[in-house]
Amino acid sequence: MVESDRKEIVFLGVKGVALPMTNEARAKHFYEDVLKLPIDSESDEPFRYLLGETILMLKSDWYAPPSADPSPRITLQVDDARATEQALRQRDIFISDPVETYGGSNIGSFLDSEGNKFWFCSYV
Repeated sequence: MVESDRKEIVFLGVKGVALPMTNEARAKHFYEDVLKLPIDSESDEPFRYLLGETILMLKSDWYAPPSADPSPRITLQVDDARATEQALRQRDIFISDPVETYGGSNIGSFLDSEGNKFWFCSYV
């Protein structure tokens, strides 16, 4: 493949960060009453808060509980998740989760050179 045949990959910003939680009542109190973060009204999923245009999602169903080691899930917003997946594959970047549609978003993920997972999403 010629270098000029590669599609440009444009990440628009961090769309979402997901963090594990073990106590829903305690987390609800902290994020709603202590931090007073606005609830993401665009979703019917619980435990989604707004940090400007970034969504903070708290997840109780993760395989690993919270720990002293940072473990956020970072989701990058793109114009077209399917085109981004194709462009990443053209650069031999490992796609750990092919793009699928969840609700109103197309979501996929890739691994960086160190094995860190980055999610990317676009609206359907």
